[in-house]
Amino acid sequence: MGSVYQRWNIHHRLQHILLFVSFIILALTGLPLKYAAKAWAVKLCAVFGGFHTMLTIHKVAAVMMIIAAVYHLGYLAYCLLVAKQSSKAMVPTLKDVTDLLDHMAYCLGMTKKGAQFDRYSYKEKFDYWAVFWGIAIMVGSGLILWFPQVSAQFLSRTFIDSAQVAHSDEAILAIMAVFVWHFYNAHFSPMVFPMNKVWLDGKFSHKEMEEFHPLELKHDTPPVVGQEAVVYEGSRFRRSRVLIAIQMVVYAAVLIWFLWGYLPLGLM
Repeated sequence: MGSVYQRWNIHHRLQHILLFVSFIILALTGLPLKYAAKAWAVKLCAVFGGFHTMLTIHKVAAVMMIIAAVYHLGYLAYCLLVAKQSSKAMVPTLKDVTDLLDHMAYCLGMTKKGAQFDRYSYKEKFDYWAVFWGIAIMVGSGLILWFPQVSAQFLSRTFIDSAQVAHSDEAILAIMAVFVWHFYNAHFSPMVFPMNKVWLDGKFSHKEMEEFHPLELKHDTPPVVGQEAVVYEGSRFRRSRVLIAIQMVVYAAVLIWFLWGYLPLGLM
């Protein structure tokens, strides 16, 4: 048995759930709109009950994502102004650059010791700020397209057309970033496969903290009083050559599929 450390509270977990549920729905209902001429898009549209129903679902999911964003910003404001619990843990620093280089050197076998992460690694910070950037573009451009009559009164046709392109292309970028980058780090990496469970219970064991966030432990981070964790032994898949080989094949197939079907020119 060992100590338990609270990394995500209930607010963090609820915000994450709202975000990923709305994102998945938006992806499933948005791609058929972008590629309406494709046979698979027609079939997926039929699954959702037709074009108009799918568009309605897309808008409902958009509202859910806006709620998640407002919830998060409101929570940050509360922590800063009311609870006086400001934190700079998610702010990018020069150490993130050196951590990236150290991590690359470790993965290439150039060193035996990997990067030592604090509360958040450079990968987690990238995820966080990419969401900020993505939601700002998607919500802004999406509202312009949602209310074209209002938008036309204040914006030029060129600006509205640009919003459509931005909404479409940022969606593809976000989908690839989430399903390739984030899903690998949080679910498919042999280090955590089949998932990092922090999004469910918000907790890490002492050994998980030692492995993934050793510098945070040096700040005298207190464990959760009265709770103990089962001894953490790491994912049993971390040394599985079969899993790693399967993942390499799957990710290569996804990359080829993406290049073939989604780039503007495709592969000829």
